[in-house]
Amino acid sequence: MDEELFYGSAYTGSKKFTQQDVPVANATGFGAAADDYMERGIDLNEQLIMNKPATFFLRMNSHAMQGAGIQSGDVLIVDRSLKAVNGKIIVAAVDGELVVRRLSQTMNRILLLPENRQFKDIVIEEFTMYQPWGVVTCAIHVVDNNLLAALGNSRAKVKKEK
Repeated sequence: MDEELFYGSAYTGSKKFTQQDVPVANATGFGAAADDYMERGIDLNEQLIMNKPATFFLRMNSHAMQGAGIQSGDVLIVDRSLKAVNGKIIVAAVDGELVVRRLSQTMNRILLLPENRQFKDIVIEEFTMYQPWGVVTCAIHVVDNNLLAALGNSRAKVKKEK
């Protein structure tokens, strides 16, 4: 008779550790002064993602949300388990295209509002194919030009390989 085996993840996260749990070298009988400031690395997945199975990363490809601090090229963390409610920045499928806008919902009207005057509001009409896809929880914006150049080169290599 075969038994069903369950293999869990070997990585259990870093949130449960405290400064006292971090091992330090104590060769001279007392700790170095720098040990007081030593911390474990930060796991951004643990800090920024609330529901891992329902979370996706998207790259913003528009300037429509500049007023909200979301630039073209930013990485958006989108949680599909959160409900799209009035005032939230959401990703929505509108007539087969994914858009990022702020949701404005009244009793009988749905608007998707940009945060840039160069873009028009999207009015959801009776026959508009509209599906809220997820709620934007974070935007990761790279500011270092060296990192941007490195990311640009790695993206170019990936495109050439395909």
